[in-house]
Amino acid sequence: MAEITAALVKELRERTGQGMMECKKALVAAGGDIEKAIDDMRASGAIKAAKKAGNIAAEGAIAARVEGGRGVIIEVNSQTDFLALQDDFKGFVKDSLDEAFAQNLTDVAPLIASRESAREALVAKCGENVNIRRLTAVSGDTVGAYLHGHRIGVLVVLKGGNDELAKHVAMHVAASNPAVVSPDQVSEELVAKEKEIFLQLNADKIAGKPENIVENMIKGRINKFLAEASLVEQAFIMDPEVKVGDLVKKAGAEVVSFVRYEVGEGIEKAETDFAAEVAAQVAASKQ
Repeated sequence: MAEITAALVKELRERTGQGMMECKKALVAAGGDIEKAIDDMRASGAIKAAKKAGNIAAEGAIAARVEGGRGVIIEVNSQTDFLALQDDFKGFVKDSLDEAFAQNLTDVAPLIASRESAREALVAKCGENVNIRRLTAVSGDTVGAYLHGHRIGVLVVLKGGNDELAKHVAMHVAASNPAVVSPDQVSEELVAKEKEIFLQLNADKIAGKPENIVENMIKGRINKFLAEASLVEQAFIMDPEVKVGDLVKKAGAEVVSFVRYEVGEGIEKAETDFAAEVAAQVAASKQ
């Protein structure tokens, strides 16, 4: 068997886009024959998966599981929403979630590493890039979950209460998207920014008004901002006459935390200029 040199590994890595350890493993299995290693990697779908890795995956699905006072929520991305509805993708998401829960994982990195072979196989089969993006694990007295289709998922942790209450609060979080649990969790930077925005937008209204009047106007706006951003201060979606905090308190419970995932949030999506793309294809056909 030919010696597996660093130069050989480097060459295979450059030709396939795979990681160093994957390249070395393929070379060992191929007896040092780089062409055979490439063929083997192509057959396994690894090269195809590597080529797809640069494609933006901003669609996908959210999945969550709650059991025994524990909850796990994950996001798995695909390039198209169509794939997110297919059984192969759904199976990959479910298996990933089950593994994360069974292993009591609190970070996404070990899950990504463990599921890499399955991910590569799925990419090779479906022809789209697929990524496990993030994971959050929670625990507490009462943990509730709510999934709005496959695009929004929420976990809620309560101190006290029951499963039904936790689920109702999770449904509210899915619909209203609060930033924090309570007003005191809103950062001073956000409050200062809101004040600045208010002053800019209402410059004409406050011009010439006494300082105390202006301060009251600012205070009113900040209080409204804090209420809108805070879960416990929001009007409950099932009964707008009641604040979420009062609803939970009446049940003898307290909101500890929540996690809300929405597919693709924060991912910069590539914009395709279809007119330009068609024009380019037409121009190419005339050459």
